[in-house]
Amino acid sequence: MTLFARPPRAPAGPPPALVRMRLVATGLLVLMAAVYGAARHFDGVHPGIGFVRAFAEAAMVGGLADWFAVTALFRHPLGLPIPHTAIVPRNKGRIGDTLALFLRDNFLVPGVVARRMARLDLASAAGRWLSSPQGGDGRIRRGASRMAAGLLDAVDPNRLGGMVKGAIGQRLRTLEVAPLMGQALDAAIAKDRHLPLLNGIIRWAGRTLASNESLIRDMVHDRAGSIMRWTGLDETLANKIIDGLDQMLADMAEQPGHPLRAKAEEGLRRLAFDLQFDDAMRARAEQVKLEIIENPAMQRWIDGMWESARTALLRVAKDPEMGRGGRLGEALMQLGETVQQDARLRATINRFVRRAAVGTAADYGDGIVRLVSDTVHGWDAGTITRRLENAVGRDLQFIRINGTLVGGLVGVAIHSIDVLL
Repeated sequence: MTLFARPPRAPAGPPPALVRMRLVATGLLVLMAAVYGAARHFDGVHPGIGFVRAFAEAAMVGGLADWFAVTALFRHPLGLPIPHTAIVPRNKGRIGDTLALFLRDNFLVPGVVARRMARLDLASAAGRWLSSPQGGDGRIRRGASRMAAGLLDAVDPNRLGGMVKGAIGQRLRTLEVAPLMGQALDAAIAKDRHLPLLNGIIRWAGRTLASNESLIRDMVHDRAGSIMRWTGLDETLANKIIDGLDQMLADMAEQPGHPLRAKAEEGLRRLAFDLQFDDAMRARAEQVKLEIIENPAMQRWIDGMWESARTALLRVAKDPEMGRGGRLGEALMQLGETVQQDARLRATINRFVRRAAVGTAADYGDGIVRLVSDTVHGWDAGTITRRLENAVGRDLQFIRINGTLVGGLVGVAIHSIDVLL
């Protein structure tokens, strides 16, 4: 199973402009041959016929020579294995290496990338695009949306989903949560942000006590002796226990300096310390984390999260206006306006992009060069011949036309000198 389902691509034929220019050059050569034949037939009728014959004769020579030169670049003329012909197919490896070196020396040198990126203000362009309600003329947005929608449609959902979920799971497994939890708890205690949690626990304990009074009374009754049950002291003792616990929880909720609250806060501080520095506590936290990750319910939650994210991304990609609406659209517009108004933020973004581009050139420049070289090496002779001929063949046909005309003029000049002398 492949990640992307690519339909087979048929070989591209020559572009119409190349076909037209090839017909023009060949037609001009045929015309010169016809003119030459006619001039030979009527030779001697008029002195000017000699100049016409000389022009046509030299034009044929020039046109044929340039046809041979142009054809020899890409194939053997007339299929004959003449030495030093079919130059491009025979040297495709050297062409690929030269192209790769040119790309590396002129575009993938970190210093060159840094100079080019220094002249670009990508942050301002991004800010204008984000802050514009219509996103400029919309072409970039529509093009990006079509590309994203096509990508999401082409990707195998099961394989990509497995990759995403695998990456999430791997990231969670390698993430050591205990120190993060300890640092977060330390920060919360330092700014008294743990107090709502502590108050919530106390209120929960009060509600739990109120809803389980009968359980406490039954426990006291079962454990009391027969004399206490006969005299009703078990009920009195149960009431005292319940009232005492209720009063203790009420005091803890109302008195910030209550001794039990202090004990609870001391326990939280100790927990924060152990999560960060106690090996046994960190190991227990990691074990709990792994058990949660491996839990089938957690796996189902990750599956649902991925499917929801993919569906939302596909919906937004197919309707780019949806992405600019609602809270997300408002946040993007605000971000764009902030970028446009804050010069320091723009400088920071541009510096980050420049460093990222330079770092990419430094880290992956050689890999890109090898990719270009290996790609050209992997092309068959027909592919590289077809692609290069389609790219520059039209201009080469002009060489044939110019050769025909220049050859004819040279022939006229030679004939003129011969007549004059």
